[in-house]
Amino acid sequence: MESPVPRSALPTAEHRPAPARTGPGGARGRDEDGGTTAVTQPVLALDQGTSATKALVVCPERGVLASATVPVTPRHGPGGRVEADPRELLDSVVTAGRRALAEAGEPVAAAGLANQGETVLAWDPADGEPLTDALVWQDRRAAGLCEALAPHGPELQQLTGLPLDPYFAAPKMAWIRRELTRGGVVTTSDAWLVHRLTGAFATDAATAGRTQLLDLDRVQWSPRALELYGLADERLPEVVDCAHPVGVTTAFGPPIALTGLAVDQQAALFAHTAAGPATAKCTYGTGAFLLARTGPRPLRTGGGLVSCPAWRLAGAAEYCLDGQVYAAASAVRWLVDLGVLAAPADLDAVGSAVPDSAGVRFVPALAGLAAPWWRGDVRGSLTGLGLATRPGHLVRALVEGIAAQVVELTEAAERDLGAPAAALRADGGLTRSALLMQTQADLLQRPVEVSALPDATALGVAALARLGTDASLDPEEAAPPWRPSAVYEPAIGPDEAAARLGAFREEVGLLLAGTPGAPGPAGAAEA
Repeated sequence: MESPVPRSALPTAEHRPAPARTGPGGARGRDEDGGTTAVTQPVLALDQGTSATKALVVCPERGVLASATVPVTPRHGPGGRVEADPRELLDSVVTAGRRALAEAGEPVAAAGLANQGETVLAWDPADGEPLTDALVWQDRRAAGLCEALAPHGPELQQLTGLPLDPYFAAPKMAWIRRELTRGGVVTTSDAWLVHRLTGAFATDAATAGRTQLLDLDRVQWSPRALELYGLADERLPEVVDCAHPVGVTTAFGPPIALTGLAVDQQAALFAHTAAGPATAKCTYGTGAFLLARTGPRPLRTGGGLVSCPAWRLAGAAEYCLDGQVYAAASAVRWLVDLGVLAAPADLDAVGSAVPDSAGVRFVPALAGLAAPWWRGDVRGSLTGLGLATRPGHLVRALVEGIAAQVVELTEAAERDLGAPAAALRADGGLTRSALLMQTQADLLQRPVEVSALPDATALGVAALARLGTDASLDPEEAAPPWRPSAVYEPAIGPDEAAARLGAFREEVGLLLAGTPGAPGPAGAAEA
């Protein structure tokens, strides 16, 4: 494979001031005495993720004024167990927020909180204390419960837009009720964090859409879905708009209104596409997540993707298609743990030491295959090894395996939308890998535009928080201007791309057939 060839490169570390914005009354941002208004005051954006919480202080005119990152450590165990200490999640949010505010050294108008989406826990609403650990979105212990509900899978997908899979929140919530505790309330992690920060009992429409308990069309809790999961008697949080005053927190010092809430991937989508549907985006983090906006009505998908609310503003929902790769940066970390890489930052250096994978094929289903296959029981495969195999070949094979899965998601979205994507917008930590981004462009046979905004999730929820303080703002006024830091063009032809994708699909077919070394059924890799 040729070396990475970005078409253009702009600095990614600096955030240029947004252009002056005007409204019906003229220039925004100054009151009659010349002081700044809430529209141009900074906001605090909190992105509570799987492996860290990131806090930014963001000003619409001056860009990112301060940032802080506090790591969190999920625990992996047998039987698909992936847990986190809820107190560590809360502490990370408070610590990161305080550090960012201290660095910025000026007050903020509001705060926004993005969350992991499908991570759940039980907790006591009287004092806010957790009753269980948090079951992280990757946790698979509810697989048996999903198998028992399989006859109702089509009904649940029609109601909620989500396939029956322990990845989503409802199976884990029901598992907690059956296996751990009947006490307190059981919710996604954002509702607990919001309660601890403000005392409110609320979740946003986008996060509620990740539970498989939300009526997709009405954007309200579904009595039928709750009944099927045995959760009909549960006290559930209020479903609010993503830009909405939820409460006031003093956790970071002076009182701050919490006015923006969103699940992480939808927040990133907002940062990418608030001004219009544009193209698909993929966030390369712990996993890889591709989303594409579909408009004000849900699009039931026939290609294995998820249909869910992207956000709800002023009572009006916007929808998206969503596809997942369970292991991306976590697969890179796996190579580090094995000693193949000294650190994740070595990915490109080690991979570039060899020209190609030398026939090594890696399906990095280390936590199962998500969309469009939905086979969480499948585990990864690494084939084509020989005495001449070197660390670089393993890295190349992993990079190609991640990129090939994103191609499957993109093509599924294109089939559902009935139109090809002109380009793929990319953000997240793994976009620092030129090797991965070039491989993505090669296999996709379309340009990959890497965001110049390195923290799209936090910037998206910052924009939602700003909208929550001023209902007269348009979404495109609140969101940061989008621009790429680099654009990767395909460096190979369509025939070579098709051959490499075909080899990956053959390996997936063998895994799905459950008989490694024997041909899988026709179309298994594309099911």
